[in-house]
Amino acid sequence: MPTTPEMSMDMSTVGDTGLLDTLQHEVAVFARRAEQTRLGGVGQVRNSMDRAAYLLLNRLDKEGPMGVKALAASMGIDSSTVTRQVAPLVDTGLVKRTSHPEDGRAVVLQLSPRGHSRLDEVRSSRRQLMAELTHDWAPEERETFCTLLMRFNGALSARMTAPGVPAPESPSAG
Repeated sequence: MPTTPEMSMDMSTVGDTGLLDTLQHEVAVFARRAEQTRLGGVGQVRNSMDRAAYLLLNRLDKEGPMGVKALAASMGIDSSTVTRQVAPLVDTGLVKRTSHPEDGRAVVLQLSPRGHSRLDEVRSSRRQLMAELTHDWAPEERETFCTLLMRFNGALSARMTAPGVPAPESPSAG
């Protein structure tokens, strides 16, 4: 696997090992808490949409209708994983399969009106939860946290797509 100078460093010698230990522990706790609550919101829709479904619906909403391969590529996951994760969304009417406008043999996935409505409910509920959890944060703290979390997620994503880095074997990769 090709490495950058940063990757070849012994991470235990970079900075404060105590800080790195705290960081890895807090990330592990965050992952557990996020999975336990599924970052659910408040009220009736709390814990009502799993991570894989939320990420797929969100991607279709933001990027529009697309085929399985394009959806998988945009999410950095395997096509068979997308196919498996989309099936229950189609069955419950949140996603619909249509023929590709230029190639009738190809299938395009898109949010159904019910999918849009359900995604809006979940987003609203999760937004309310985020507001509750950070109610005593200054706006700058929220912005800084978002910036750093996006940067962290970007680094994780880049690490996972680097040549020679095996993808995780997770049925709900997102």
